[in-house]
Amino acid sequence: LAQGSSTKLNATPPPLAAALWSTPLFAKMRTLCQEESIKVPKDVKITIKSKMVEVTGKFGTLKRDFKHLPIELYLANNGKQVCARMYFAKSKQLSMLRTVCSHISNLF
Repeated sequence: LAQGSSTKLNATPPPLAAALWSTPLFAKMRTLCQEESIKVPKDVKITIKSKMVEVTGKFGTLKRDFKHLPIELYLANNGKQVCARMYFAKSKQLSMLRTVCSHISNLF
């Protein structure tokens, strides 16, 4: 605007535009339910109790605690498969689910 102009800029947008401006352009979507599974080797015995995973093999026993993570851990197919499930997670939280599966597979 010119220096001598008397036209004022409206600092507040109209109501509809305000609603559009308040939402981010790239909103992060949440995944309703994501599940990962791991096959358990034949010579390994695994137990899961309240997010505590215990793996027993021919070389000994290893334990790992996942109580600090918001995931579900359970055995499927008569103990032949470990499943990890997470609800309402964003993409960075889903990486945590894959990391838990990697940690469990490293216990075998």
